[in-house]
Amino acid sequence: MSRHIHHVALLVILILSAPWSLAAAPSPDKPNILFILTDDQGYSSLGCYGGKLVATPHLDRLAAEGARFTDAYATPQCTPTRASLLTGQYSSRHGMWHVLPWYGSPWAPIAEPPFVESLPRETVNLAKRLKAADYRTACIGKWHLTSGADGNAASLSATGAAHFGFDVVAPQPRGKGAEEKDKFVEFLTDRSIAFIESPSDRPWFCLLTHHTVHGKVYAPEALVAKYLKAGAPADGLHNATYRAALEHLDTSVGRLMAAVDRQGSQRQTMVVFMSDNGGVFQARKLPAASASGERTRLAIAREEYSNTPLRAGKGSPYEGGIRVPLIIRWRGVAEPGLTVSTPVHVVDMMPTLCAVAAAAAAPANHPLDGVNLLPLLKTGGSIAPRPLMFYMPLYDLRWAATPCAAVRDGDLKLIEYFGDSFADDGTYRPGARLELYDLRNDLGEQHDLSAARPDDVSRLQKVLRDHLKSVNAVIPGPNPKHQPAKEFQETRAKPND
Repeated sequence: MSRHIHHVALLVILILSAPWSLAAAPSPDKPNILFILTDDQGYSSLGCYGGKLVATPHLDRLAAEGARFTDAYATPQCTPTRASLLTGQYSSRHGMWHVLPWYGSPWAPIAEPPFVESLPRETVNLAKRLKAADYRTACIGKWHLTSGADGNAASLSATGAAHFGFDVVAPQPRGKGAEEKDKFVEFLTDRSIAFIESPSDRPWFCLLTHHTVHGKVYAPEALVAKYLKAGAPADGLHNATYRAALEHLDTSVGRLMAAVDRQGSQRQTMVVFMSDNGGVFQARKLPAASASGERTRLAIAREEYSNTPLRAGKGSPYEGGIRVPLIIRWRGVAEPGLTVSTPVHVVDMMPTLCAVAAAAAAPANHPLDGVNLLPLLKTGGSIAPRPLMFYMPLYDLRWAATPCAAVRDGDLKLIEYFGDSFADDGTYRPGARLELYDLRNDLGEQHDLSAARPDDVSRLQKVLRDHLKSVNAVIPGPNPKHQPAKEFQETRAKPND
């Protein structure tokens, strides 16, 4: 038995026999970890998740060689998901439930609570834990967790990298040249491959966070022309540029897998693919100033890609906003072609990857909301049932979002709107409301069961409220600064500035 095979075999034995607490454990070898996070890529845009409009052979192959999760969740927007990925905590706990930089609706009917506007340098995070476990670490691509010297939406700065546990960053070139070509997909893929192939005796963790397919969507001209020729529309739903961007991303994944496979004789590599939130189905126009007391129906600004069979899209508490593709390939560990239907959440990534790396547990002053998912990578594996939490106490009317929270427990999902909401057609609905869905029998959330199952509503609302109370999250209420004449106006000027 070669030394490599011997190490992998020992690691598999360790995985199958360990109780999977987060306690540090000696490991005979540690796999590399490549985490690919895409931006606004909807659940059904991959062939292996039922997508029909664009072929995704490389992602489909990744799923065939690993485990595909059907009920994986993130938050409905990018900053909260990135914060949850790195901290292992729900947005209700880490407080970064709003996209950076600051904007808000200070005159809306319901008061938005304050939010954490930049990930503190001293925060315990995944990269720091892996670095402490002797990993080389890279953050390549979209950052969107700080504003200012440490980095911005585009990337983590070189000077900020060490403060967040990363050895390597790849700031994007200035100007719009690269973005207009392909949203930096080639650039970020090239930088990731260079990191993967750089010689080292240590394992590595590469966090590759693509900007695509976030709007404005760009793709190589030749690919766009291909889809136009095939009959795709130039604009609107399922347009040629969007389809071309999906193909371009899939090709990038293929290049990365080839690079990983070239390293295969040296060390195993765990590959994780996930999206930061649901795809953009319909983006709304922000309402203009209205006469006092006038309610405004939100008009459609643009359409990109349907999340069918899921309801709604980015920004929404419905499945189209929060259910995302998740694939984990780890040869010799994850069962090839396995489909996992257990509900999981992005907060599970930190405990899972720390276990993979035999990294020390998070300190007591940094409670984790996630659990280790490794038992699910084998047929018949399970984890203890638990409710999953979603905290979205904000107005973001480009997604028709109003202050709300949600909980999924088993097949049931409760959404609590704290004071108002918008219907699917953009019509304003004043007043708090509770909605209950049975996701096993109603994946598209078309049948609100709240009136028919009041006991389940009460039980799940208590579960949700108890969680929010336990993490000191604010439950939004009536806004004392409500001004009907400009209630849905958005501003970047802070109320106390």
